[in-house]
Amino acid sequence: MRNLLVELFVEELPPKALKKLGEAFAGQLAEQLRALGLANGVSVVTPFASPRRLAAHITHVAAKAADKAVQQKLMPVSVGLDANGLATPALLKKLQALGVDVSDPVFAVAGLRKAVDGKAEALFYDSQVSGATLDVGLQQALDVALTKLPIPKVMSYQLETDCELPGWTSVNFVRPAHGLVALHGDTVVPVKVLGLTAGNSTQGHRFEAAKSPVVLEDADSYAETLRVDGAVIASFAERRADIVQQLKAAAAQVGHGVRAIEDEALLDEVTALVERPHVLVCQFEPQYLDVPQECLILTMKANQKYFPLLDAQGKLTNQFLVVSNINPQDASAVVGGNERVVRPRLADAKFFYDQDRKKTLASRVAGLDKVVYHNKLGTQGERMGRVCDIARAIAELLVSTGAGSDLVTTADTAARLAKTDLLTDMVGEFPELQGIMGAYYALNDGLSLEVAQAIEDHYKPRFAGDDLPRNLTGVVVALADKLETLVGMFGIGNLPTGDKDPFALRRHALGIVRLIIENDLSIDLFSQVIDVSLMFQAFFRARAETAESNLDKALYQMWSSESEVQKTSFGVQKFLEDRLSGYLREKGYSAKEVEAVLAVPDSFSKNVIRKAEAVRAFAALPEAPALAAANKRISNILKKADAAAVADAHVSELLLQEAAEQALYAAMQDITPRAQAQLDAGDYATSLQTLAALRVPVDAFFEDVMVNAEALDLRLNRLGLLKTLHQAMNQVADLSRLAA
Repeated sequence: MRNLLVELFVEELPPKALKKLGEAFAGQLAEQLRALGLANGVSVVTPFASPRRLAAHITHVAAKAADKAVQQKLMPVSVGLDANGLATPALLKKLQALGVDVSDPVFAVAGLRKAVDGKAEALFYDSQVSGATLDVGLQQALDVALTKLPIPKVMSYQLETDCELPGWTSVNFVRPAHGLVALHGDTVVPVKVLGLTAGNSTQGHRFEAAKSPVVLEDADSYAETLRVDGAVIASFAERRADIVQQLKAAAAQVGHGVRAIEDEALLDEVTALVERPHVLVCQFEPQYLDVPQECLILTMKANQKYFPLLDAQGKLTNQFLVVSNINPQDASAVVGGNERVVRPRLADAKFFYDQDRKKTLASRVAGLDKVVYHNKLGTQGERMGRVCDIARAIAELLVSTGAGSDLVTTADTAARLAKTDLLTDMVGEFPELQGIMGAYYALNDGLSLEVAQAIEDHYKPRFAGDDLPRNLTGVVVALADKLETLVGMFGIGNLPTGDKDPFALRRHALGIVRLIIENDLSIDLFSQVIDVSLMFQAFFRARAETAESNLDKALYQMWSSESEVQKTSFGVQKFLEDRLSGYLREKGYSAKEVEAVLAVPDSFSKNVIRKAEAVRAFAALPEAPALAAANKRISNILKKADAAAVADAHVSELLLQEAAEQALYAAMQDITPRAQAQLDAGDYATSLQTLAALRVPVDAFFEDVMVNAEALDLRLNRLGLLKTLHQAMNQVADLSRLAA
């Protein structure tokens, strides 16, 4: 057992893919070697990845895998041996195919073993398979590892052949490869890949390597030799940590409380661009700080891979950090070059910002009519008209339940202007700033802070765990925007399939769930979806009546059909319910608890979390299993009974003949009013706990009372009693779903 080092030296690898490439290269090599028996469970795998190399160090690798005993079933004894116990032609042919010498049939058969296999006795051939050598096994592992690399885009290049007649061999890989190292301890493993033969030397830093080539004494000296002789930190993780430390130190030197902006993706990308990082402090003219800092930060990060510096209050300073790949004695030229490069970028941002402020957002609304949203759903202007209608409807609903009366006005204004920044120069250059620039321009136009924040926040939540809008106006516009997208796309049949969701409908639906529940909104979305669908219907009807295009008429036909509206409404409701179910499960509620809560109508409301908590508390009670089972039994009885009979069923105290049904009725008269009062007060947990006291009389009822009595009046009365009990117990959740 010795340690193994494999390095593939290539031209500059794609930086955004380098981390995954390095991990995959090392992981696949180790996996293949373990499968061949050359590495084992205690082997430690260390990946290396720099801009020009992928490498792996694997401990405890054998020069040759252990031999394996192989047992192979040949055929039943009755087929392989004749009546005299001699080999049949079929057996001899099988043995010959396995490489056994059958010149002496008696001797060949003597080496076989008989054993019972199922109901019959069979012949088995036992042999030893020689373990793979590292030369052969590493070659196989390398070939497999390279084919399984997560290469974003393969390039084709050519190798000159060694034959007398010059020619070219085409090779496909992520980047042209120029060197291969394979060391088992201090011994070179003679493997070949991508037209390269393994050796014990590699190349260091392009400009700062102390030696060229860098000769490796053994597998374990790889990282240190590259660091000293090659001026390269081969480990991605170590290089990244070094950059983080240098960024913190440089920021601290700039000023107290100053810090580099945190961006994990940027840090990974910069780590993949340098072999020996050196952080430098640069600056730009303070006049550019008049531009919104999001614009400056984005252009520095996206275009130049710089780390902007923020002060203790989180405000952008006019200094930034550069991670250089060289460390000259005089860094002024490097600093000056980076400062010259960033200046035109910042000047462009300032120009866009100044130009955009010359027009108000309101003046840009008409321009949305020239922006196509979807060929079946009209322009962006028409879409935002629908969003405004939906936002007003939601705002009016919330005002009726206690929200401020100005909510309708602010929501309408924010919805009307929400997408206008898409027409600005700044957002045209940096689409990531949509919403953010809308807020700045809204404040510049003299609009309120609430409207400006709503314009910025109406995209939220943009991803799992993202913040929600900061005010109620933003919540309303965000709901309207996401609802319009859902209903519109469902209406034209653009639904998610498998892992494909080009319009991010799952994200929109989950956003709607979070907006309602986490803002404690007094709204039942399921009924509102129907209203939204009807708004679409009215919109397309009005449009079709005044337009001539076949598209408008086709849309009108689609949305004028009541069945289509209902189908779309049902589809959206089911889609939202699935997202709500997933949301609750992520909160830690069990599948049964979630199913019980969502089985009750009006489950999609601000109270859903409290109901789920109440169901969880109820499920923990000792009475819960019996009551859930009884509830399931009641549901089945009511389903099997005649629907008309159940609908007319009621309870007459005079027809309660058995002691058990009288006791249950009396208990219900005492318990259900108290539970109902607690339910009406929103105390769901206490209401369910109060109902738990019905366990004893319910158990006694099913033990002593025949529900389907022969006498019709008695049967209907008992069905009425069960129906009343079922209605009382299942207002918070369908408790029968908790049954085992």
